[in-house]
Amino acid sequence: MKRTPLFNKHVSLGAKMVPFAGFEMPVQYSGLTEEHFAVREKAGLFDVSHMGQFFIEGPGAKDLLQYVATNNADALKDGKAQYTCLTNENGGIVDDLIVYKIADEKYFVVVNASNIDKDWNHINNHNTFGAIMTNASDEMSLLAIQGPKATEILQKLTPVQLQDLPYYHFTIGEVAGIQDIIISNTGYTGSGGFEIYFKNEDAEKLWDELMSAGEEFGMLPCGLGARDTLRLEKGFCLYGNDLDDNTTPLEAGLGWITKFDKDFVAKDILEKQKSEGVTKKLTGFEMQEKAIPRNGYPVVDAEGKTIGKVTSGTMSPMKKTGIGLAYLDTDFTKVGTEIFIQIRNKNIPAQVVKPPFV
Repeated sequence: MKRTPLFNKHVSLGAKMVPFAGFEMPVQYSGLTEEHFAVREKAGLFDVSHMGQFFIEGPGAKDLLQYVATNNADALKDGKAQYTCLTNENGGIVDDLIVYKIADEKYFVVVNASNIDKDWNHINNHNTFGAIMTNASDEMSLLAIQGPKATEILQKLTPVQLQDLPYYHFTIGEVAGIQDIIISNTGYTGSGGFEIYFKNEDAEKLWDELMSAGEEFGMLPCGLGARDTLRLEKGFCLYGNDLDDNTTPLEAGLGWITKFDKDFVAKDILEKQKSEGVTKKLTGFEMQEKAIPRNGYPVVDAEGKTIGKVTSGTMSPMKKTGIGLAYLDTDFTKVGTEIFIQIRNKNIPAQVVKPPFV
C-alpha cells in the first residue's frame, strides 16, 4: 500500500485509516457526520494527495487532449479548468478528470487515484501528436479546503486575491510562504472552496498552516467518508461506482461535457447513441422509508421485475433520509416515478428525484 506524505499526520490525529485505490487513507477523524456538517457549515481540510497529476506539453498537447477527452479544449483559456472524461473504443468511460490550461502548450491533468496507470497508458497510446507527457503523481500532493469559510481561511495565507478567482479557474502563486503552488477554485463537495497542488516536501507545513488558520472558523480535518456523503448529496459521480469502462457519458448524464463539434475516441458510437437514445440512465432517488441503499443493490418495479442497480447510496446527513444514484431502464427515470430498492430480500419504496439532493 502507498502512503501520502501526510500519513503520519493522520495517524497522530487519530484518523481511522483504510485501504483506498492502493493507498492507506483516512476515512474519518472525529466522525463522519461531524466532518460532513463542518464542510457544509464552516470548513474541512482533506488530504487528497492520492490523486494523479500529469503534465501534457508541447505543440501537440491540445490536439492530444482534444482527441482523448470528450469536452472541447478550445473553450479553455489560460487559468481555466475543465471537467471532462476519457472514452475507450466502445464509448465507455476510462475516467473522469479535470484539465487545467496553464499556457498554450502546457496543460495540467488531474485523474482519479485508482486510474493513474490506466489513464497514463490510455493517453500515451493515443499520443500520435508528439505531445510531451510527464507523470508527476508521485512528486505532488493535493489538499482540498472546502466549505463556506474556505476562502477566509486560505486568504490568511496567500497574497492571491481569492475573490478574483472564479469557479473552475486557477492561478499559480504563494501559500504560507511557499512559491509555485497551483491554487484552484474547484472541489468535489458542493460547498465551495479551493484545491492546492504542491511538492510533497511542503505537505506537512501546509497542512499545519491551514489547520492553524482554520481553527478560529471551526475547520476540521476530514476523511474519505465525509467526502463521499458530501459528493453524493450534490449528485456528483464517483468513478468505479457511477462511472466505469462499460458506461458511456450519455448514460451517465454527462452529455454536457460531450462535445460533438470535434473528433474524439468513439465519437461515432456516441453520436449513434445520442440519435437513437440510451436504454439506461444514471438516476437519482430518495428512499420513502427509513433504509440505506448501497452499491450493488437491485432496483425493481412494482411487479418485482429488475429495472436497474444502485451505484451509490448513503444516509444523507443533511436530509436524514436514504439517497442514491442508480442506472435504471429509461422508462423509469422520470421524476416522481416510484421504484423499489431490494434490501435484504425486501422491496423498499423509493422515488426518482433530480439531483442535487440538497
